Amino acid sequence: MSALRPLILLGSATLLLAGCADPSEPTAGSAGTPSGAASSAAPITENAALAAKVPATLKASGIKIASDVSYPPMDFFASDNKTVIGAEADLDKALGTVLGVKVTIVNVPFDSILPGLQSGKYQLGVSSFTDTAEREKVVDFVTYFDAGTSLLVPSGNPKALKPEGDSLCGRTVAVAKGSTQALVDLPARAKTCKTAIKASTFPDGTGVNLAVTSGRADAALADSPVAAYAAKQSGGKLEVAGDSYGNAPFGIAVPKNSELTELLKSALEDLKASGGYQQVLAKWGLESGALDKFEINAAS
Repeated sequence: MSALRPLILLGSATLLLAGCADPSEPTAGSAGTPSGAASSAAPITENAALAAKVPATLKASGIKIASDVSYPPMDFFASDNKTVIGAEADLDKALGTVLGVKVTIVNVPFDSILPGLQSGKYQLGVSSFTDTAEREKVVDFVTYFDAGTSLLVPSGNPKALKPEGDSLCGRTVAVAKGSTQALVDLPARAKTCKTAIKASTFPDGTGVNLAVTSGRADAALADSPVAAYAAKQSGGKLEVAGDSYGNAPFGIAVPKNSELTELLKSALEDLKASGGYQQVLAKWGLESGALDKFEINAAS
């Protein structure tokens, strides 16, 4: 999450083949309706020079990408509850195509992703990780998207809540368990509150959204693209209040000193030059989060 992705979650992992399909193709069984990419967009193709640099062992085995598949529109399950879809899932496939290697998305509890990278269980982590200096101590990052924090409220915003100021003081605010929203954002706000904010924590974004629609929470804090998508899919029950804040880049998490780090940066640059990067974001209505350039460990 944009400084907000959950850090602590528990659950089981499920292996799901992402393949190397062209993400410009419409996704069957999608929950919600992404903004379709232009049909005239050029197909995403392999870059032979980059593909030649992929280590032989990974060419043979493929790349396992760990992701917490509970975060639409970035990563979530289609209506068959098996197929992983979303902007990050499409980016995973596109990068696999450019590098000429099979990619497999593994549904992993968020707090297990970085330890899994360190142990060699997975080669990449793509799960709306904000590139932070603290996380860079254990993994490297290749940035690919810019996001901020948004305040999600019931439609009509009956309590006139705002992302800025002290209107959340004394309110119940839903956040993801272990997220920076819970660990940093709300505690920082609480320092100026005369009446404490009550943090209501949930293991995933679905629980956070339901807390607001059910009235168990007055509002929620979430990444800007996720909050916007939740509001759009809520059937008029939710809306985003005010502007987003605290923008920071998401990064692909890579084990320290991996041969894939520079390759991923080059593959992203290839996708941007071909229009494939923009194509992926446009499919999900996320063009505003496009980066002008991709960086390694941007927080350092």
